[in-house]
Amino acid sequence: MNYNLPSHLFDLPIYKKAMDIIMLSRNISTYLNQDLSYLNSDGKEDSHIYFSGDIVQQSTNLAPEIINAERERFSDKKHKHLESLDQLTYNLYNNCKRLEDSNSNGRDYLPILRGELKKFRKLQRSWMMTL
Repeated sequence: MNYNLPSHLFDLPIYKKAMDIIMLSRNISTYLNQDLSYLNSDGKEDSHIYFSGDIVQQSTNLAPEIINAERERFSDKKHKHLESLDQLTYNLYNNCKRLEDSNSNGRDYLPILRGELKKFRKLQRSWMMTL
């Protein structure tokens, strides 16, 4: 992998927000996993535990897609990264909504993450215009 990152990347508001979302989703997932890791009374695991892993994975992929879109020279390839970023944020938002149905005290923090995702979407729209 080429680590030639644009110098302005770390100053981009969208990149900073992506990093905030990564940290927030990891912390929420850790908190949720403590409540969801126990087996149900019927001996089955809580299916919501998988969504907590999904929010971490999807949020971790936000920053690399921003980097790839910034580094790409050709507009068609740039648009593929932008579409991927759209899909990630859509899935991340939906998984947050699914986790709000879980039986955990950590679900109270999910509206905070969804609020950050809304802010990210606004930043994403204005950032896309600059590419």
